[in-house]
Amino acid sequence: MSAVGPHEMGWGSYLSAVKSVLPSTLMSQAGSNFEFVPRMSEIAREAGALLMGYFRARVKIEYKGDADLVTEADRASERLILERIRAHWPAHDVIGEEGARIETGGDYKWYVDPLDGTTNFAHGFPVFCVSLGLAFQGMRKAAVLYDPTRDELFAAERGKGAVLNGETVTVSKVAKLAQSLVGTGFPSHKRHKNPNIYFYHQLTLRSHGVRRAGSAALDLASVASGRLDGFWEFNLNAWDTAAGILIVEEAGGTVTGIDGKQLEITDRDVLATNGLIHAEMLREFGEIFAGRGLEPLPDPRAYRK
Repeated sequence: MSAVGPHEMGWGSYLSAVKSVLPSTLMSQAGSNFEFVPRMSEIAREAGALLMGYFRARVKIEYKGDADLVTEADRASERLILERIRAHWPAHDVIGEEGARIETGGDYKWYVDPLDGTTNFAHGFPVFCVSLGLAFQGMRKAAVLYDPTRDELFAAERGKGAVLNGETVTVSKVAKLAQSLVGTGFPSHKRHKNPNIYFYHQLTLRSHGVRRAGSAALDLASVASGRLDGFWEFNLNAWDTAAGILIVEEAGGTVTGIDGKQLEITDRDVLATNGLIHAEMLREFGEIFAGRGLEPLPDPRAYRK
């Protein structure tokens, strides 16, 4: 598509243009053994194409809370996704980051992040995605993450494996934390109350490196595809993780809480790894929480000398 966005074309015309650029091989790309993923993939790609129109046009930044960015694109993407879910699965419940709420107590519930990586998006940094997670009776059932800047679609269904653009993906085989590349994230607000700087510092010294990309969903996808060997973050929401956690698990990885306990879908602290370094990372977290063996931060005054 061109850089012309929905403001210039009008909403209806823009959606028609979005649909015209969607791949015609979505079903084969997603995998014929999946039940929900093919249709979810269509929705995620359509929302991703919509986001790219806004991204090229550099939409106006707005704020919610202290420093939590929200854009017109967030709301437009969620509106599109909600319309598609209601059309295809009218009895399903929906929880969306931007306020969508349909809760009837049914067996199926969607966790939707229409734009994970909002701060990146708003500043023109091309690391963001659409995240769609579907739960059945409180258990993660199906998942799709779509990165429109790289045209990468990660997907999984419980018991059926994980794929990237239709090809099977698996977690890495790195067996030691010292040789691992891991990822983490920091909140966009109330950062002074978040303890992660201590974990970041300690894990930087004990791993091959720590990355902070700004999208928890894509970080989880990176663990699933072996690009990262582990990922942790505090105080996430279900729409941040519902899709990514299932994709990691179906790619052969391990996901627990920071304390090693099994994660409920609404739990907020997440550790995802290739499984091989999981116990080692949990030991490190235990030591950090206990305040043992903490390496002091270097004195910047001494560094300047």
